[in-house]
Amino acid sequence: MAAGLRKRGRAGSAAQAAGVCRQWLQRAWQERRLLLREPRYTLLVAACLCLAEVGITFWVIHRVAYTEIDWKAYMAQVEGVINGTYDYTQLQGDTGPLVYPAGFVYIFMGLYYATGRGTDIRMAQNIFAVLYLATLLLVFLIYHQTCKVPPFVFFFMCCASYRVHSIFVLRLFNDPVAMVLLFLSINLLLAQRWSWGCCCFSLAVSVKMNVLLFAPGLLFLLLTQFGFHGALPKLGICAALQVMLGLPFLLENPVGYLSRSFDLGRQFLFRWTVNWRFLPEALFLHRAFHLALLAAHLTLLVLFAICRWHRTGESILSLLKDPSKRKFPPQPLTPNQIVSTLFTSNFIGICFSRSLHYQFYVWYFHTLPYLLWATPTRWLTHLLRLLVLGLIELSWNTYPSTSCSSAALHVCHAVILLQLWLGPQAFPKSIQHTKKAH
Repeated sequence: MAAGLRKRGRAGSAAQAAGVCRQWLQRAWQERRLLLREPRYTLLVAACLCLAEVGITFWVIHRVAYTEIDWKAYMAQVEGVINGTYDYTQLQGDTGPLVYPAGFVYIFMGLYYATGRGTDIRMAQNIFAVLYLATLLLVFLIYHQTCKVPPFVFFFMCCASYRVHSIFVLRLFNDPVAMVLLFLSINLLLAQRWSWGCCCFSLAVSVKMNVLLFAPGLLFLLLTQFGFHGALPKLGICAALQVMLGLPFLLENPVGYLSRSFDLGRQFLFRWTVNWRFLPEALFLHRAFHLALLAAHLTLLVLFAICRWHRTGESILSLLKDPSKRKFPPQPLTPNQIVSTLFTSNFIGICFSRSLHYQFYVWYFHTLPYLLWATPTRWLTHLLRLLVLGLIELSWNTYPSTSCSSAALHVCHAVILLQLWLGPQAFPKSIQHTKKAH
């Protein structure tokens, strides 16, 4: 009898869940005109797009030729570690030395064994297809919590980008691995799991250093939430993980490991640049140009931190205080405050990058809809936003890049930056709220 009651209970629960799902679908159909415009339908549209992406990705893998660029070099570098070489200066591949941190080595070591020492390209493509779908899932979860972007935009983020599909499943770059860990980190931060979020963030940095472009935003959020002393343990987690992952290489040749894996002054080839093609090559390679870009990058970060992110009416130095001792104790950070700060920090870094190569598109591709739609302004309509997205996609799909494609990319970046500066911010002015309350 007890077994019968359990079966009935399970059947009843399943029927109830099916009924709720049916009612939700019926309501969605009744409001189908709003389905593509209302952010509350993000998950429904995301589910449909993810199913479509399964078919599209499968078609791309089986119908479009794989292009070898860095995969063999990755495997050769990892194989050197497997054979007992822990001196980073001795690890080489077909396309050059190993220049990625230790997390890259461990992850691609797993791929080395999963793909028959790197020879089973189809298996590698299937793994990266799963990675692509996982990235979409994590990104959609972020957009669902922010409730800012109309769902029709997600079609352009998913099915319409040839370059992103190519980076994931036709080129097998390491950039997507770093970004999926980064989006996992952001989801953990949104769930207020700050320690785990910092751990995943550091793991993403250990795969590729570009994730550090998010670091200024993360530091601002940690100081806002915890103050200087409260943020130290979280920063300690990031540092400790880097030391732990790199320990075998640090013990062998610490200078070689740090200079190779975290080489901030690495020179890029002019032939691969996407964003500076209209410059003379001599200027592109000149040290003064690099320093000017760094100065502009840091200046804009400081301006956004002071004028756009920090809106309490107190000095920016108040972030160093314990939150309970500030004049206006902060409220818990909202999803939009977290996402806006991180995405903007990364975008500013990309705007002033010394060079952008084609695989770098995934560094910010999935953040573009948020950057364009989260801060509505009257002068930038839906059509103009889609035009900006289209021009950015066109710029990244122009190979080799031209002066026009590079200039168009900078114009689009400037439009987004202008909107982020002029549009309403996720951080309200606490001092105004306090006056209203009194």
